[in-house]
Amino acid sequence: MKYGFLKTAAVTPDMKVADCDYNSEQIIKNISKAANAGVKLCVFPALSITGSTCGDLFFQKALLESAAENLKKIISETAQYDIINVVGLPVSVNGSLYNCAAVLYKGKLLGFVPQKNITAEKARYFSQGQKYEEICFSNDMIPMGTDIVFKCTEMTEFSFGIELCDDLYSADSNASVIAKYGANIIINLSAENEVVGRSDYTDNVIKTKSGNLICTYIYANAGTGESTTDTVFAGGSKIAENGIITSELPKFQNGITIFDTDLQKIDVQRKRLKFNVNHEYANEIYFDMSTCETKLSNKIPANPFIPSDKSETEKQCFEILQIQAHALAKRLKHTNCKSAILGLSGGLDSTLALIATVNAFNVLGLDTSGITAVTMPCFGTTDRTYNNACQLAKSYGAVLREINIKESITKHFEDIGQDINNHDVTFENAQARERTQILMDIANQCGGMVIGTGDLSELALGWATYNGDHMSMYGVNAGIPKTLIRYVVRYVAEHSEGTLQKILLDILDTPVSPELLPPDENGTILQKTEDLVGPYELHDFFLYYIVKHGFSPKKIYKMAENAFENVYDTETILKWEKTFYRRFFTQQFKRSCSPDGPQIGSISLSPRGALNMPSDAVVNLWLNELENI
Repeated sequence: MKYGFLKTAAVTPDMKVADCDYNSEQIIKNISKAANAGVKLCVFPALSITGSTCGDLFFQKALLESAAENLKKIISETAQYDIINVVGLPVSVNGSLYNCAAVLYKGKLLGFVPQKNITAEKARYFSQGQKYEEICFSNDMIPMGTDIVFKCTEMTEFSFGIELCDDLYSADSNASVIAKYGANIIINLSAENEVVGRSDYTDNVIKTKSGNLICTYIYANAGTGESTTDTVFAGGSKIAENGIITSELPKFQNGITIFDTDLQKIDVQRKRLKFNVNHEYANEIYFDMSTCETKLSNKIPANPFIPSDKSETEKQCFEILQIQAHALAKRLKHTNCKSAILGLSGGLDSTLALIATVNAFNVLGLDTSGITAVTMPCFGTTDRTYNNACQLAKSYGAVLREINIKESITKHFEDIGQDINNHDVTFENAQARERTQILMDIANQCGGMVIGTGDLSELALGWATYNGDHMSMYGVNAGIPKTLIRYVVRYVAEHSEGTLQKILLDILDTPVSPELLPPDENGTILQKTEDLVGPYELHDFFLYYIVKHGFSPKKIYKMAENAFENVYDTETILKWEKTFYRRFFTQQFKRSCSPDGPQIGSISLSPRGALNMPSDAVVNLWLNELENI
């Protein structure tokens, strides 16, 4: 439960219709199994104590009394487990029968939640659930109502509400009400029979509901033990988070599906989207559950910017190229500019910037000869990157200009008294500023626009020379992190052929480097960015969870341990996370005056509304937390 993680489970148990003793034993076994797995919230199907297909047997006193007695048995025999359990049974109140969820915790019955929306078929047996009241059950007064939210006192994000069966599909959904009352988790105890095509529809409804309500949705459905007189039940219990089904049981298979939901993520997203919670009309029932370390069952993706599905990644790459092209085309058209200038180094970023520029020219129907690609070799340029830059420009029909800056930089060092053998920050930044000056002056010569090549990861780290490569007239890569740029360029390579494909694949295989320091005696790149500033896959991971979700440094560290298990040791992760925070805070002044550029995904560091952060904010609070790990 620490750091907002909560291990949840949806169960489709083995069962027998109207055999409450057998069903309660199966429920108890599954609760024990879930508790031993570290689950803190375990949900069973509707009417799981009796079975949902009992028909007119629901009117039999013997069945109702057996259900009540077995509920007490479940409560008693699971009291030793530190787990909230939600089971289903029929409950008789004042001459009416209700399809209820019973919420159990450590030997106590916390409350009943009845089904709100009753279909004509079920109206034969059950009455419509009403708002909060207290009923007498087993000589105790127990809360009952559709408007109850259950809340953990120790972990405020752990709050849940319940709907049952057809409440899932109703326009008058109970979920929207209890979510507005503050429930971060919506539970559905279901008993939905299987027909062709229904499961896909159910999946879509659950995804939509969990996405619109910004919640975790736990759906526990009745399985193959139900009667097959007229219908078949397939189970298919599942858990969704924020519009994505994250865990599910195969149909026609009983068992438990477990997912570690991140309630802090839900809470932060609701705050960002102004999801107004109204506690005034909610009936809240509190329970005490001590917080503990959650051993994560699910693997956290190491590349959060990149979809796990290859087809989705390809779709995303195509959309990125479209956004870049049309954003730049708009800027060129607005400024009546028919030429573009960019520095082409033979690296990933400038390659994608050229591709975006070519695509923008195609959108506008302009000849790509209006693109000037400038290669500016100096002390650190290698033959490999130089040749790739030249061939790339030729392949795309751009005009290639080569301007060697060694002589001008050497003269500049003489002017300012810089020892050319002193390879310090002045040695490096002077080259970046000279290159930017050349690009700006060429742009003035031809009435063109300088296209920036810097990416989102570099903006986050401030890995750019102020008033050097930091500056341009339009930054087409500004919204794309380094890890994703690699995928986009690979996508272009896979959809290219011949020489162009060969060049792009070699660029992908080239180490990331600013090439500001001399290569070794074999002409091989010595200055590798990731050796200096850290692995970009780690920094992009930190960036995603810091900016998008506002997670604490300790939580991000724990998540990185999970995501990069067997890739980086804990000392390496901690070292580069500290580096990220230091650079992210101290380099804000560069982002405060960064050029325009299109937002690509959900994260942008633009100072014009996306990231409102003072340049003199102090990082100590965040670094101190990491020091105490």
